[in-house]
Amino acid sequence: MPPPPTLRIAEIFGSVQGEGLRQGQPTVFIRLAGCNLRCPFCDTKTARRGGRRMTPAGVVAAVVRLRRRWPADWADITGGEPMLQDLEPLVRGLRAEGLSVQVETNGTVFRPAPYDWITVSPKPPDYAVAPDFRSRAREVKLVVTPDLAYAVLKSLRRRFPENVPLILQPRSNSRTCGARAVRLLGRAMEEGKANIRLGVQLHRVLGAR
Repeated sequence: MPPPPTLRIAEIFGSVQGEGLRQGQPTVFIRLAGCNLRCPFCDTKTARRGGRRMTPAGVVAAVVRLRRRWPADWADITGGEPMLQDLEPLVRGLRAEGLSVQVETNGTVFRPAPYDWITVSPKPPDYAVAPDFRSRAREVKLVVTPDLAYAVLKSLRRRFPENVPLILQPRSNSRTCGARAVRLLGRAMEEGKANIRLGVQLHRVLGAR
């Protein structure tokens, strides 16, 4: 009999959701290792490779134990790039334990599973997004760097339905990137672009993990 499939897990921990529309909600984070991009502003470089092998059932068991002291209702599968791995058994196992499941992805690879919430954060150099996400994303996060071009914002707004918020998130909450985000939002408003918002990394503001 073949061994059960495993996932490469970088870490599992409890914290508040620091970004996007779910900001401030207690969440169990499951960070998968491995990524297909090398963004210069990446703040989780340790998750680009490595990770310990765990079965989906083993991950769910670890989450159940963690919830005894961090009784969150949400699990967030993040990375790295989590959709490089088969997430369906893990998602089904988490939901069987009564958790709602969010996945955060750069949008380049789509793997189906019964997610409750998909956050797409397209990345440079080409900000590619697989077509499946355009009807499935609940929010789009765009990391704002000092040189982010308005054309990128305009292109992403066009690729997703207007009822999906596009959130401008300054890199590492820096003042320079924040000022750039405000300018981009102002231009978008002048041109009548719909549902574009400003965001911050709340966990950095509060000093949480």
